[in-house]
Amino acid sequence: MENKKHLNVTAIENGTVIDHIPSNNVFKVLHILNLEHNKHQVLVGDNLESKKYGKKGLIKVSNTFFDANEINKIALAAATATIIEIRNFEVVSKKQVGVPDEVINIVKCFNPNCITNVEFIPTKFTVVDKEAMKLQCHYCEKITVKNNIVFL
Repeated sequence: MENKKHLNVTAIENGTVIDHIPSNNVFKVLHILNLEHNKHQVLVGDNLESKKYGKKGLIKVSNTFFDANEINKIALAAATATIIEIRNFEVVSKKQVGVPDEVINIVKCFNPNCITNVEFIPTKFTVVDKEAMKLQCHYCEKITVKNNIVFL
């Protein structure tokens, strides 16, 4: 008889599961979506085994669904993530996030002299490298790299 230990987590009736988050980005996703202040049940798993990625993270949020802007934030922080929407205990959609070509009013320009940091102007970036996550500011044309991304 095999002795396996499992953690059983109750299914959610309605909500979203963010799966396949790189383990080093789970808490970043939690923070950029402001889930630490969510009034509904939030389950966070980190360093979980994954056949595809080795280790992964997962966030499960009851009664919460994400709009396109929030999904773009997830894509910028965790390009491998999958969004699973659940309604009445059934999976109604499952899709891989996609890094957008353009990012508007999601990320701050790292250039302190950029007009977006001096005046009240929404930021706008072109994603010039989706693999390395490099964003070029529409206004000052400076490149913001993955390690310098600050979410608004």
